[in-house]
Amino acid sequence: MSHQGHYREAHPLIFVCTHWINLVCMIGLAFTGFYIHYPFFAGFMYGARMIHFTLMFVLTINLTSRIILAFWVKTANQLGSRKTDIDLKNWLPQEENKHQFMETVKYYTFFRNTHVISAKYGALQKIAYLATIPITFFMAYTGFAIYTPAHTWAIWPFFAAGVSFFGGDMGIRVAHYFGMWVVILFTMVHAYLAAIDGFKPLWGLIFLWRETPGDEH
Repeated sequence: MSHQGHYREAHPLIFVCTHWINLVCMIGLAFTGFYIHYPFFAGFMYGARMIHFTLMFVLTINLTSRIILAFWVKTANQLGSRKTDIDLKNWLPQEENKHQFMETVKYYTFFRNTHVISAKYGALQKIAYLATIPITFFMAYTGFAIYTPAHTWAIWPFFAAGVSFFGGDMGIRVAHYFGMWVVILFTMVHAYLAAIDGFKPLWGLIFLWRETPGDEH
């Protein structure tokens, strides 16, 4: 899942920001989630719960904003091109993605030596990135369902239905816990595949709008 072509049209600043907000929130949520599950030092439970709850709010708002922005912010739809169109097209099937799914799998499983030529995002990338949307909302829903019983919110019946579906409080806690591992594993694989072709292409995301020589061509 290499991010080649780091220039302003490929990665507008607003999307770089939403990307890093996601990362910071996920790291914070994983740390505080582990602490809530297993307090490995004393005196931080209240703070961990508040930070965990706040970060989930931020992550949910950030993801929702990212989805909305995809409908009107313009980005490059092809690697190496400065021609822009709405970002939404990057997440839909494109001509360049045809018959590329298995070839991409072969490349990342070392059965193919050359990188697959595709659109800005390959078929595997699109599937993986789009899958993060329901996974994140699932984590938000189960997390809020765990938290809500301590309060008398009008929306409690909405979350109570989920608790009932998973067989009670313990069931939804287990679902939330294993969902966290799905997010952690995705993040690890994403980081590995993003760097598999070298770290140079990552500078555009790490240093926001910094362009690497030659990428604009």
